[in-house]
Amino acid sequence: MIAAIIAAAGSGERFGASIPKALIHLGDKTLIEHAISNIAPAVQQIVVTAPTGYEDQIRALVGDEITVVTGGATRSESVRLGLAALPPETEFVLVHDAARALASKTLAHSVIEALRNGDVAVIPGMPEVDTVKVVDTQGFVVSTPERASLRKVQTPQGFTFAVLKSAHQVAADATDDAVLVANAGHKVRIIAGEERALKITTPSDLATAMTFIGDAKSFRTGVGTDAHAFGEGRELWLAGLSWPGEVGVDGHSDGDVAAHAICDALFAATGTGDLGSNFGTSRPEYAGASGTQLLQETLKIITQAGYSISNVTVQIIGNRPRIGARRAEAIAAISSALGGAPVSILATTTDGMGLTGEGKGIAAIASALVFK
Repeated sequence: MIAAIIAAAGSGERFGASIPKALIHLGDKTLIEHAISNIAPAVQQIVVTAPTGYEDQIRALVGDEITVVTGGATRSESVRLGLAALPPETEFVLVHDAARALASKTLAHSVIEALRNGDVAVIPGMPEVDTVKVVDTQGFVVSTPERASLRKVQTPQGFTFAVLKSAHQVAADATDDAVLVANAGHKVRIIAGEERALKITTPSDLATAMTFIGDAKSFRTGVGTDAHAFGEGRELWLAGLSWPGEVGVDGHSDGDVAAHAICDALFAATGTGDLGSNFGTSRPEYAGASGTQLLQETLKIITQAGYSISNVTVQIIGNRPRIGARRAEAIAAISSALGGAPVSILATTTDGMGLTGEGKGIAAIASALVFK
C-alpha cells in the first residue's frame, strides 16, 4: 500500500493570515483541498496533520475517507504523528506539504516509480539558477558554492515505510524528512521537480500559484457606469459615505453613483443581470436603498452564482465633491461592503464639458475582475 502524509499544521503567520495556511483559499479551493486532489490519484491512503483546534473544520473539508490527526509543534513531530496513523502493511510513504498545494499527480507518480525501482528515499528538486553565498553571523561572505550541484528541494518526498519510520525514531527535528533519512545512513535520490510545486508562503506566492490554475474561462471582467443629476434637498451619498454640505442627486435609491457603477460592473462580469433588473423601480423594497446595501446584495447574488471578486476599480467623474481627502475612508467603506475585496478609487473632471463638467451632476465608471 502507498500512503501520503500531508503536513498541514503550520500557521498562516508569515502569510499575514489569521487562519492556518492550509485553509487559505487559492481560487475556489483551500490549499489543503488542492494538495489532496493532486496527490490522491497516486496513493491509497491519506493522513492529514491538522493544527490544534482545526481538526473538525479540516475533516469537514476533506471528507471521511481521509484520516485527520492533530499535528505537533514542529514539522518532524507532525510527520511522526502521521506515521503512527498508518497500518503496518504500508510499503511506501509520500510526505507532502499543504503549502505545495499544486504539486502534480505526475510528480507523485515519478517519486513512486523511483521507489519501485529500488531507491529508499526520493525527493524532487529544481536546479538552482541564482548564485548562492554562504555568510557568517556578521553578514560577510564565507564561500560561494558551485550552483551546478545545488537543488531547491520540493515535496512530495517518498520513502519506504520501514526506512522513514526508523529515521523518525530519533527525536530530532529537520526542515525535511530527507535530512533524517540521510543522517540515518541512507542514500537520497533527487529527481526532477516542477515549477508548479512552489511553496506558498506569502501573498505574492499565492499570486504566482494563480497563474498555474487560472485560465481564460476562470476569470471574467465587467464594466459598469452610472450618472445622476443633482437634486436640491437631497443628501449626497457617494462611495458609501455621506458628504455633509453637498447637494445630493435624484434617484430611485440614494443615488450613490460609485456604488451603482461597481454593482453593474460585477453584474456584467458574472452575467447576473444589471442594476435595473436586480434593484430597479419594479422593486419597491429598494426605494431609497443605500449604495452600501446594494453592494452587499450584489455580493450575495454573484457569490450564489459561484463567483468571487478579485478586485474592483471605480473612477468618479465630477467637479465636486473633492474625493482625495476621503479616498482611504471611501475605499474602506466599499471594500467592507464587498466582503473585504480589494478596491481602488480614482477621481477626475471633464474640463467643463457635459453633465458633470457643467456642474449639473456626477458620474462614475467601474471595472471588476472576478473568478469562478
